Amino acid sequence: MTEEYIGGVASLERECFSHPWSEKSLREELDNDQAHFLCAVADGFIAGYIGVQEIVGEAYITNVAVSEKFRRRGIAEKLLEEAERGAIKRGCVLITLEVRASNDPAKALYKKRGFKEVGTRKNFYSDPREDAEIMTKFFDR
Repeated sequence: MTEEYIGGVASLERECFSHPWSEKSLREELDNDQAHFLCAVADGFIAGYIGVQEIVGEAYITNVAVSEKFRRRGIAEKLLEEAERGAIKRGCVLITLEVRASNDPAKALYKKRGFKEVGTRKNFYSDPREDAEIMTKFFDR
């Protein structure tokens, strides 16, 4: 992600999440060497994006979002694929994330990509209050 995409990513955050990241928070991530953001652009808009933080050989997906009008086109899967490729290239041994327990489409995509459910975080989300499923994928070495 570059500075020019901050506004579009912030707009997508507001569209997709009850507690969106602010433009200020996103801008701060540009200076974070452990943070990596990838954007999918379609028709001149930010169609989707993924944020990943990498710490000591582990990649953590902070956010994945695809605009409603661009869903069901494989954008999220492509973003995941590219994030995984980058994490492997930078020496990570695994990638992990939390997903709302009720988000069956997202969980199906993660399972398709090889993620396994490894735990639950009780009441992790608010608005509405909900558990998070922790999903992890170990990379073959």
